[in-house]
Amino acid sequence: MLLAVDAGNTNVVFAVHDGTEWRGRWRIRTDAERTSDEYAVWLLTLLQHAGLKPHDIERCVIGTVVPAALYNLRRLSREWFDCEPLIARASLDWGFDIRVDAPHEVGADRLLNALAAHERYKGPLIVIDFGTATTFDVVAKDGAYLGGVIAPGINLSIEALHRAAARLPRIGIGRPQAVVGRNTVAAMQSGIYWGYVGLIEGIVARIRAEQEEAVDDRLKVIATGGLAPLFAEGTTVIETTDQDTTLDGLRLLALRNPAPIFTRTARRDDP
Repeated sequence: MLLAVDAGNTNVVFAVHDGTEWRGRWRIRTDAERTSDEYAVWLLTLLQHAGLKPHDIERCVIGTVVPAALYNLRRLSREWFDCEPLIARASLDWGFDIRVDAPHEVGADRLLNALAAHERYKGPLIVIDFGTATTFDVVAKDGAYLGGVIAPGINLSIEALHRAAARLPRIGIGRPQAVVGRNTVAAMQSGIYWGYVGLIEGIVARIRAEQEEAVDDRLKVIATGGLAPLFAEGTTVIETTDQDTTLDGLRLLALRNPAPIFTRTARRDDP
């Protein structure tokens, strides 16, 4: 079985794939100082609850946009599952060209989304990921990664609004019943929700205007991330939501690349 680890700025998601389906998905808040043993105590309990044992894990693949978290996640794979993890990076075999100025600067999550979305939906595509940042990534008909757009994430914007304005409360995100709010919370929710709907529609329209002639086809729009279904309700621009896009990208990347060699004699603190 494959252990896939998606380490984002806010959460780390662990998932196990048995070759046919995902057997479980679990998330924990990202903390670069969390040790491999702390991860193990938490994760092994969840694996046991799912009827899985450490020796069921044959491979591990890690994608992270938090370099500081990689050290202990790598140790987790080595020490508790006896496998050297495959680390998602631009130098691996992705099966497509990365047509940007500096491929090594592209976040692993964005390449993983491009890989999985093209495998499932073909191209050309715009992949929107509602994470700590809201990203828009463009995938050509042949699967090539063409670049994209990075905007502040929804929760980041909510927190910034609360911190910068003393009288504005911290709010939850939801689709408001009306655009014009009749109280402070409703007005803030409207600004966040409909503001981001406008951002989505505006950026998608501009990407299409700029790229569709070059890709010679209509760009389909796929959305992933926890808030994707909520925002898909507010716009016709998003055609499909897919919650497993990044995890599926990790799975596909592991299929395309050989497992790194693991030796039990490797030092515990090897980078």
